[in-house]
Amino acid sequence: MQFKYFKEDLSASLVVFLVALPLCLGIAVASGAPPLAGLVAGIVGGIVVGFFSQSSLSVSGPAAGLTAIIVTALADMPSFEMFLLAVVISGIIQMALGFAKAGVIGYYFPNSVIKGMLAAIGLILILKQIPHALGDDAVYEGSMEFSQTDNENTFTEIIGAFRNINPIAAAISLVAVLILVFFDKFKLKQFTIFRILPAALFAVVVGVILNIGLDAWWPGYTLKDFHMVKLPVFSNFSELTDIVVFPNFRAITDKRVYITGITIALVASIETLLSVEASDRLDPLKRITPTSRELSAQGLGNVVSGLLGGLPVTAVIVRSSANIDSGGRTKLSAILHGFWLLLSLVFLGAYLNYIPLAALAGILFVVGFKLAKPSIFLAEYQKGWDQFIPFIVTVLAILFTDLLVGIGIGMAVGLFFVIKSNYQKAIVLKKTSSGLVLNFKQNVSFLNKAELLRYLATVEDGSNLKIDVDETTFVDTDIIQTLSDFIETAPEKGIKVEVEGLEKLAVKNRQAIVENNP
Repeated sequence: MQFKYFKEDLSASLVVFLVALPLCLGIAVASGAPPLAGLVAGIVGGIVVGFFSQSSLSVSGPAAGLTAIIVTALADMPSFEMFLLAVVISGIIQMALGFAKAGVIGYYFPNSVIKGMLAAIGLILILKQIPHALGDDAVYEGSMEFSQTDNENTFTEIIGAFRNINPIAAAISLVAVLILVFFDKFKLKQFTIFRILPAALFAVVVGVILNIGLDAWWPGYTLKDFHMVKLPVFSNFSELTDIVVFPNFRAITDKRVYITGITIALVASIETLLSVEASDRLDPLKRITPTSRELSAQGLGNVVSGLLGGLPVTAVIVRSSANIDSGGRTKLSAILHGFWLLLSLVFLGAYLNYIPLAALAGILFVVGFKLAKPSIFLAEYQKGWDQFIPFIVTVLAILFTDLLVGIGIGMAVGLFFVIKSNYQKAIVLKKTSSGLVLNFKQNVSFLNKAELLRYLATVEDGSNLKIDVDETTFVDTDIIQTLSDFIETAPEKGIKVEVEGLEKLAVKNRQAIVENNP
């Protein structure tokens, strides 16, 4: 572990802690689990996964994408302890996937889809935090889905919040945003004190002071308890240990445990790979995370979280992007954020419950804006339709469904454009002074068969045709057979065919062309 950037990592860890704290609690409550389970998952995601992961900047913890799975599992199982066993099993499966090098799947997500995911999450952060900024805290922190459990959706929730604005919450949120903008504009991070104590911490402290001041001078205008962070408070360590629950290993033969474990393992692995890929793209140093090692680290995290009574963990892009935006440089920031969560759980609950959710909303506004700046949309548009359409479809799909469904739609559109691009560029027919040249530019698969037949049909009787496969590295068997059939009948039409680059063709099919092209 590196301590070269300790100041930067310490500062970033405090921001990530402030972002993660309400998310851990909110996701647990939304899942129907004890709030403590969310905090345990956050602590394990920071300390355990952070230590064993080789990702420099991603941060792990309970994820909103698993909420629906947890709700369903808890409804289907007789106890939370049985669900914890499923979490342990999911971790074992993830570790096996890591050892099997299944993380390589993460390298095949199209760049336009990953950028669309980041922009969508930025927009969702802004939209979902608007109610909290206005004092409407009915929806739990960490909600990322368009359709909510209260029969509202992202936009109707915002409309409802505007109907019941709490001016104090709105003022605190605005002040938090202004502080963050002020820090960025005047580049205060050049001073040592501001490299250690981040702008987000100052924004939170100012929010707390404003609310306490109002409570002292105008009690009727102060924010109420339900507008604040709701951290469990323990008077001593034994109270904490008394409510910790452990897996029920007697349910090891129950098939529901394995079905839930497999489901969590697959969904958590996909979300982890997406988040790690996105974090690597945001990394200013462009470091590459070994994805299979990441799956193993996440698996170990889930085993430990399940054993200690916590929710399943994944790499989470919201926390990761907050880490990167705050200047985190190594995985020390993720580990430290886990220690801050542990410290807050054991010693600081009574004090942290003074933090207004509106102040945290202001922080997330800024994080969201940096992920979804207008310049990002413009840059993708300027790259052309084959990049912009998968990008914008991914953004809209995630915005109006949820992360995994939206990514699936974006991947389908992205793959369509990849295939379309390869289809259009793989084969080129051009005229030269000596005749026609059919040039294979790249890998040619069976998808190009129709295009090849169309080109061959345009070759007139008595023509000279040169088939150049020297620039390609692979030609599908169907394509080779189509060429062989054409060459075989070419003499009957007076067509002279020359093939260049035979060494590029499959050995088993080469002889067929040679025999028909003396």
